[in-house]
Amino acid sequence: MLTALLTATPAGAEPPPASPNGIIQPEGYQNWRLISVSQRTESQTLRAILGNSVAVEAARAGKTNPWPNGTILAKVNLKQKNSETFPTAIVPSELIHVDFMIKDDSRYASTNGWGWARWMGQERKPYGQDANFSQECIACHSAVKGQDMVFTKPVILP
Repeated sequence: MLTALLTATPAGAEPPPASPNGIIQPEGYQNWRLISVSQRTESQTLRAILGNSVAVEAARAGKTNPWPNGTILAKVNLKQKNSETFPTAIVPSELIHVDFMIKDDSRYASTNGWGWARWMGQERKPYGQDANFSQECIACHSAVKGQDMVFTKPVILP
């Protein structure tokens, strides 16, 4: 089911508009590797955290504090529901939004080394009225400043 949600964008679809701070949605993020998953119980949402090749290599090597420049993390936020065929299981239902964190200490020095962007729903509408929307991201992520502003703990597989 997650694969279906992540690959629902039709081939040849026009890219979405840039976010208010000029970030372009990374092409092909739907094919990136899974780094971790999380659930927000208060909002009843699931999150699949994907990473580009730089992020995956850093996660596998345990070099995530700080994450290296060039890292891009995508957080796919999904509504959750009980499975119709296995009612005690929680499964994703619909896409809410996709968030991106792009690590570049020089370019994003004023925002803790990260570029922040969000696109809403299947429409892929950029989030935020202006470039200052990233202050919302920083306010929340400040809780993990000692973890390079990243809540995600990569899953380490044998």
